[in-house]
Amino acid sequence: MLLFDLLRLQEPLLEPTQCKVHLAGWTGIENPLRVYSEGNFDAWQAGQTRKNFERQYVVSLIQMADKRRWLYVGVYESLGSKPNAKGGVTYKLRFLPSSEDLAGRVVATFERPSRQSYLRGESVAPSCEVYQLNPEKLHLAEFPGFKKVNVSFGDLGVIVRQAIPSWRAALENVAGVYLISDHLEGKLYVGSATGAGGIWARWCEYLNGHGENVRLRKLIKEGGAARAEHFHFSVLEIADTHTSGADVLLREGHWKEVLLTRLHGHNGN
Repeated sequence: MLLFDLLRLQEPLLEPTQCKVHLAGWTGIENPLRVYSEGNFDAWQAGQTRKNFERQYVVSLIQMADKRRWLYVGVYESLGSKPNAKGGVTYKLRFLPSSEDLAGRVVATFERPSRQSYLRGESVAPSCEVYQLNPEKLHLAEFPGFKKVNVSFGDLGVIVRQAIPSWRAALENVAGVYLISDHLEGKLYVGSATGAGGIWARWCEYLNGHGENVRLRKLIKEGGAARAEHFHFSVLEIADTHTSGADVLLREGHWKEVLLTRLHGHNGN
């Protein structure tokens, strides 16, 4: 089934020739999937560098990990634009209530013909097909288990700010040794967490990008806040929160030696 055929079941008067399709993808700075999961997509989309939404409606799709898959997040009525302080324009976009039921649930398949992010509806409609209809809106996955944790800095921010129950319950009840992988430089950082709040409490401190670590703080100072977007967090081993700090530090030292993070990574001691 074609996506536009499905949308017209909700909004019968919606025609491709009335629509601009916004193909929102990773910009190198911002991940629209994360922006959407944080509830900030509407405001994010409204700010444009030029007049990209000069049709009556905007159909918004967000690119997923499989570049051929797109998450449908709604239809918006464009009610005009005005210049903004950044030199672009800010649109007044009204989310159509009729699109609420399917928004965040439909995944479509579409081969984008170029890097262009704003296409006419009639150029997308003939080949944009419904791939799946999920029972619930997209949200960050539940805690996958300690052996499978590999969460990006951006997603960690969402997890912490929303205090997603499965993640918090798992991480705040264990001490242990964790790893930060820097996907830009290929370097590693080993850290540890002990006491009340466990790994959860320690990871909450990384919302500033560096968790007060000297070398990571230097990276953020030199590269700006966006530098932390390259960090991924995982768990090397866990311990009871009552385990002595000295014992956990011994295990932290072991992993620093094994992974050479003092010599070739971001650990300074």
